[in-house]
Amino acid sequence: MLAIARFHPRLLNTLKGYDRSRLGQDTAAGLTVGVVALPLAMAFAIASGLKPQAGLFTAIIAGFLISLLGGSRVQIGGPAGAFIVIVYGIVERYGVGNLIIATALSGVLLFLMGLFKLGTLVRFIPVAVIIGFTNGIAVLIGLSQVKDFLGLNIAKMPGDFFGILGTLWAHLHTLNPWALGVAAASLAIVVAWQRWMPALGPRLSFTGKLSVVPGSIVALVLATTVVGVFQLPVETIGSRFGGIPAALPAFTLPNFSWESARFLLMPVITLALLGAIESLLCARVADGMIGDRHDPNQELMAQGIANFVTPFFGGMPATGTIARTVTNVKSGATSPIAGIVHSAALLLVILVAAPLAASIPLATLAAILMFVAWNMGEWREFARLKSYRMPYRVTLVAVFLLTVIFDLTVAVEFGIFAACLTFIYRISSLSRAERLSEADYPTLGDLGDRVQAWRLYGALFFGATKLVEALEDHLPAQALVIDLRNVIYVDSTGAEALESLVAACRKQRVRLIVAGLVGQPHDIAARMGLLAAFTAQSPDDVQPNVHAAIALAVTNAPPA
Repeated sequence: MLAIARFHPRLLNTLKGYDRSRLGQDTAAGLTVGVVALPLAMAFAIASGLKPQAGLFTAIIAGFLISLLGGSRVQIGGPAGAFIVIVYGIVERYGVGNLIIATALSGVLLFLMGLFKLGTLVRFIPVAVIIGFTNGIAVLIGLSQVKDFLGLNIAKMPGDFFGILGTLWAHLHTLNPWALGVAAASLAIVVAWQRWMPALGPRLSFTGKLSVVPGSIVALVLATTVVGVFQLPVETIGSRFGGIPAALPAFTLPNFSWESARFLLMPVITLALLGAIESLLCARVADGMIGDRHDPNQELMAQGIANFVTPFFGGMPATGTIARTVTNVKSGATSPIAGIVHSAALLLVILVAAPLAASIPLATLAAILMFVAWNMGEWREFARLKSYRMPYRVTLVAVFLLTVIFDLTVAVEFGIFAACLTFIYRISSLSRAERLSEADYPTLGDLGDRVQAWRLYGALFFGATKLVEALEDHLPAQALVIDLRNVIYVDSTGAEALESLVAACRKQRVRLIVAGLVGQPHDIAARMGLLAAFTAQSPDDVQPNVHAAIALAVTNAPPA
């Protein structure tokens, strides 16, 4: 019977002993995170082929639900860069209506993963696969921002890698030097702010509070002011999208089309898996910073509810976000209240300051996303590849290239498949058979090849049955002793191989004596009838240890 996880949000535990001091810390942290999330939420939505308010609605609704119901004390939920490539592909191929359906279904899948306690299974995805597709997504995010970074006049960008390159090259002559200048200056501000402000902050005469403000906000404010004052010919949120509505999101039902929705199975699975990986990795990072331990199943259930609800209110897929969560922790957050405050702050921005967002230049948002993409990738892993084994290198590079050139779904499928093959190969290479010599068991020396004793090591599974097959091909004349004490696992294929060995020994009138059959190997031998086959000739053919087994074999095969 499947075990069901208990639905118990972490917020309930953190409210015990909650006081005014902690409320002040959480409020300050939530406001800071709200400032950080503002440009990122809009940039992620635009890069995904959606309107900027989709990112803001996601940060507000999903961020609130994830903090309210999640299993982490400080995790911040919202739109993430990892989803850009997938969301853009779904919107381009199937439309926004089917994105709503895919996101809601991925929410159901996430909730079921948490409900049936599958939160820990995400950790079984190999590091090489995670790094490969993370770096690949980072490249695609950066590439998708070249259009706005250069101010190119392109009506619609394709979704595939070579299509993007071809379109950018074909429209390179439409480069807008003003947009390039704004983007380059914005990127320089963001980079310089991150590099120098932590060092200069404590030395500032005004208590260093300016260092808390993220560089993305500084670049956003300065670029918007310069473009507005000097009326630079640069595309803005207002000129492309007509601004952001200063109102709460309305409930929307998608136009369902079975002709396109039936193709959403893989996108739904990809959204759910990527959301689970991102959120649980983020929660683990937060745990390391605050010395806590999150509930992965509760976190997945909260992510599921957020992703089911948010798309019906104009949102996009959401997950845990590392950059905003780290900001939350460093700003002094003590409970999920900080995440709730972050959502409330963004809601206030929409209701009060939405008209100001219309003047934000898209070139600045492109520069911010390029910076995010650079920080998102683990580029040093490429330089360290030579220190890893060949299977790890092949998996990481293949997943990276498949993510960039083909599709994230294909890349993850290949990565997991390659990791499984690598694991099978490594486990089978660790399984071995060793013939026991007369040096350890002197009585064997008087019998020549009439009696052989072998000790098996490792796992006897479908990838290591060659060990048993080799024994079957070279049977001794009178007795064969097999020591299974160091065999930790036997699968059904391994059991069948042993059964075939029993039949071969019986056919050639060779006595088979098994020793050290304990634990899981003993259980599967009993369940599959193998134990009965071992003892069909004599109950003494299964011995507790190899010493007794060899003594029995020697007794029945006296020296010539």
